[in-house]
Amino acid sequence: MTTLTKEAGVPAPAGDGPLLSVRDLHVSFKTEDGVVRAVDGLSFDLERGRTLGIVGESGSGKSVTNLTVLGLHNPMFTTIEGEILLDGQELTTARESEMEKLRGNKVAMIFQDPLTALSPYYTVGRQIAEPYMKHTGASKKEAWNRAVEMLGKVGIPNPKARAGEYPHQFSGGMRQRAMIAMALVCDPDLLIADEPTTALDVTVQAQILDLLKDLQQEFGSGIIFITHDLGVIADMADDIMVMYAGSAVERGSVDSVLHAPEHPYTWGLLNSMPRLDSDPSIALTPIPGSPPSLLNPPSGCRFHPRCPFQDRVEGNRCVTERPLLGAGESACHLTPAQKRDIFVDEIKPRLG
Repeated sequence: MTTLTKEAGVPAPAGDGPLLSVRDLHVSFKTEDGVVRAVDGLSFDLERGRTLGIVGESGSGKSVTNLTVLGLHNPMFTTIEGEILLDGQELTTARESEMEKLRGNKVAMIFQDPLTALSPYYTVGRQIAEPYMKHTGASKKEAWNRAVEMLGKVGIPNPKARAGEYPHQFSGGMRQRAMIAMALVCDPDLLIADEPTTALDVTVQAQILDLLKDLQQEFGSGIIFITHDLGVIADMADDIMVMYAGSAVERGSVDSVLHAPEHPYTWGLLNSMPRLDSDPSIALTPIPGSPPSLLNPPSGCRFHPRCPFQDRVEGNRCVTERPLLGAGESACHLTPAQKRDIFVDEIKPRLG
């Protein structure tokens, strides 16, 4: 397990150990077609004041993992095994009443689509003020003033007037800023951002990312940032976890994962990413095939049906033996020397 460290300049932690510790997490759902193993043996740590970027294709388990941290799955259809410790408190066995005290207070989430996450029936200010009243016991006036203050912090002009408006009166970027204000109104220790810039244009996206970094410095929150965009991760995160078919296949610092990746799936993600300095006449190289069904995932390495390098592994290990994610390594049967040579000789020249 790679231990993430806290950088200087971030407020001191409230206690010893990581802010969030996930150990051997398994999440499965009962469906009419069978059991979907959405998360299968996931482990990671997040320290206070740091940002962990989680990347992977749709269906890799990114959002399911973080909804599990928030306790937002229906227990009638969901089986959860493993351990999730938030500042030392076990979440997988916590009662709903305990999770209600944590959600919005100690851990908060910025959703991908603020238009559906915000209620159209209430003003933006009221929706920011309500969790503050609930978790702090503040009066309506105090909570309203806090909502106006937070709207100002996230860069919304004339916040006092805009607090009295409804979500449909805000632009997409302004709604996302309002969602960030709502998530941070109680100064949470952990902030989960689930693709918060996907629907925004590039200029607004950059503003939102800068805002999150500035607010993290102010509040000292740990951030889990979920995205498909490796460019965003390079700008936003301290550490990266690459997920595929419900588990982590590579984990490490931004520099190590983006500049010296070790897993064939990570190579595929980097190869398929457009670059401003690349030759426009050269087509992007997509990852062959499609993500596997989690109703019946492949044996051995789950990436092996799509991996162009499995024939370089001795025997039939990729099909029969599931590789483990070691400390500072990738979950792949290729030897360290093979990974290094393939990346240097075959992958890196394509990346430029």
